[in-house]
Amino acid sequence: MRYPQFMEYPKTLLEAIQYFSDEQICIDAVAAMKWHDGKVTCPQCHAKEPYYLARQKRWKCRKCHKQFSVKVGTIFEDSPITLQKWLPAMWLLCNCKNGISSWEIHRALGVTQKTAWFMLQRIRLALQRDNTHKLGGKAGGPVEVDETFVGPNLRKMHRARRLKIQAGECGQTKAIVMGMLDRDLRQVRAKVIPNVKREVLQQEIIEEIENGSTVYTDGYPAYDRLGTVQEYVHETVNHVEEYVRGEVHTQGIENFWSLLKRGLKGTYVAVEPFHLDRYVTEQIFRYNNRATKDNPLQDSDRFMLALSQVSGKRLTYAELTGKVSQRPEVF
Repeated sequence: MRYPQFMEYPKTLLEAIQYFSDEQICIDAVAAMKWHDGKVTCPQCHAKEPYYLARQKRWKCRKCHKQFSVKVGTIFEDSPITLQKWLPAMWLLCNCKNGISSWEIHRALGVTQKTAWFMLQRIRLALQRDNTHKLGGKAGGPVEVDETFVGPNLRKMHRARRLKIQAGECGQTKAIVMGMLDRDLRQVRAKVIPNVKREVLQQEIIEEIENGSTVYTDGYPAYDRLGTVQEYVHETVNHVEEYVRGEVHTQGIENFWSLLKRGLKGTYVAVEPFHLDRYVTEQIFRYNNRATKDNPLQDSDRFMLALSQVSGKRLTYAELTGKVSQRPEVF
C-alpha cells in the first residue's frame, strides 16, 4: 500500500467527521503520519515492507511473521475504540478554544465518560512537545515570566472547609504553574512546579531562557538578583503601584493564564493537581499554534500537527491513575 506524505485533509469539523467515517481512510491517515517515508516498518524486528492483510486491516511481517496494526507504537495502542472515534476527538480537543470535557465527548461519540476521559488524556500526551531551543537570545525577544495558583476559591467554599484550610489542616490546596512567554516568537512554556522558592523559580528560568536575554517579571522577591547571577537583563514591575511601565510588563503571560483558567473553571470544573500538567500542555498547544497574521493556521493544520506527534507515546490506565510510574517516551 502507498501512503503519500501530503494528503488532502478536511478543513471543518463536519468535513472531518465525514472524511474519517471510513476505517481505511483513518488507517491511511495515521500511517502517513507514522511512517513519513511511506515504508511500513515492523515494530518487533524493524523489518521493512510487510504485507497488508486487507480483511483484518493490519500488517504481517515477512521476517518475524508477527501481525501488527497502525495503532501499535502510538497513543492509540491497545485501544478497542476505532479510529473513526479517535480522530474526531483529537480534532475537537485541538481546536476548541476552551477545551472539551469528557462528558461532551461521551455524548458526541457514544462512548462512556470514563473512556472519553482516558482518550482525552492520551491525546493531551500527544500534544506535548520536547523543547529543542531556549527562549529569548538572538532568535527571540524579551521573555515575560510569571506564576499562578490553580485551585479552589476560598470565598465560594463551605464555611467548615474554609476554616479547616485557613487553620492549615488540609495542607496545600492550590497547585502552582510557572509560565514564560517569548514576545517575539509568541511562544509559551509552562509547567507545574512544587513551590515558589527562589531556587525553584530561578532554576526554571536558567533551563528555559537563553543567558543574557531580557526578562520581565513582577516584584516577587524570589526573582531578585536574577540579573547578577546569570547575566540576564532583568526588569520588574510592581503590581501594587502599576501594571505597565513602557515595555516592562507581564500582561502577555497574564493573558495565557486567563485562557488556561477559563478552560479549567468553565469546561473541566475540577482538575486534580496530579493531572494538571496535561491540561496545561493542552492549552500551550492551542496557544502556540493559534492563527496569526504571520502564521495563518487553520483547524486542519493544528489537527495534522497533533496527528504527527502520536507516534512513540504510550499512556496506560495504570500509569494515568498513578498505580505504576509512566514509562519514558520513545521517538
